[in-house]
Amino acid sequence: MLKVAMLSMWHVHANEYARFVSEQSDAAIACIWDDDARRGAEAAARFGAEFVPDLDGALARADAVIVDAPTSDHRDVMVRAAQAGKHIFTEKVLAPTVSQAREIEAAVRAAGVSFAISFPHLNGGAVQAAKGLTDAGTLGRVTNVRARNVHNGCEWLPEYWYDAGKTCGGAMMDLGAHPNYLAAYFLGKPARVVSVFNTTACPAGVEDNAVSVIEFENKAVAVVETGFLTPKSANTIEIEGTGGALVIENGVLRYQTRESDGWIVPERLPEPLPPVPRRWMDAVLYGKELPAQVGIEAAVTLTALIESEYIAHREGRAVTVEG
Repeated sequence: MLKVAMLSMWHVHANEYARFVSEQSDAAIACIWDDDARRGAEAAARFGAEFVPDLDGALARADAVIVDAPTSDHRDVMVRAAQAGKHIFTEKVLAPTVSQAREIEAAVRAAGVSFAISFPHLNGGAVQAAKGLTDAGTLGRVTNVRARNVHNGCEWLPEYWYDAGKTCGGAMMDLGAHPNYLAAYFLGKPARVVSVFNTTACPAGVEDNAVSVIEFENKAVAVVETGFLTPKSANTIEIEGTGGALVIENGVLRYQTRESDGWIVPERLPEPLPPVPRRWMDAVLYGKELPAQVGIEAAVTLTALIESEYIAHREGRAVTVEG
């Protein structure tokens, strides 16, 4: 039985992860820690778990941790968890800066613990199929990716979501993680970025509408788009290459090649992969291999991308992606 400590219930997905752990036959919530005692105690009551107000005390009760702390606290929480020998699953992003992400990476590697980050959009059958097609060269050399993910967060996100001191950013730091890691999944290592971020409806201090253009080392270009303003969205991925094009719209895939007569819709897509937390648990409990695309290097790459995007917006220039 894997004993999991929930490290903060700050993140809007924290309850989903706690519920997921409680539904597993081979895992259980060992305790809940939160720097907000009221929030933590209320969550502990919901899930029938012990609330532990001291982080070290919570770590002592667990084999593994799920980190849903404010982004500003990720480095401190995860470094302490790794140094205590605890396996780590974390909500995105890994950290607000590459330097902090590297500290987490060093602690994880030194401790030899299992690490996974929540990149759920890699799990779907359509994305798996798209990766298979691009890797097989069906679209020729991939030259462009456009990835868009938006919702109407301005209408329902909690008020504290606009505290930049905790969130370390707005739509791009949060929802924008998805199009960013998808672009890197298909195109590899990012090289430089330019960005435009705006705040149009949400409280001042964080952006609610954002676009970045990324050049990758292979000279392919991605456009990543996100925002908190749209109640209805196609949430699309478009991939174009020298030999064809592919579109995923709300999980439905179609593609065409130079030789095809119109769009091709696959009869069947691969089955969705198990949720990343489940695969992380399987790695911890049964020694199964975690894919690199949800591992520590991919997590650092996402941080490097997003940190560069914020610098590019603030300074109005193209920024080289470090890390």
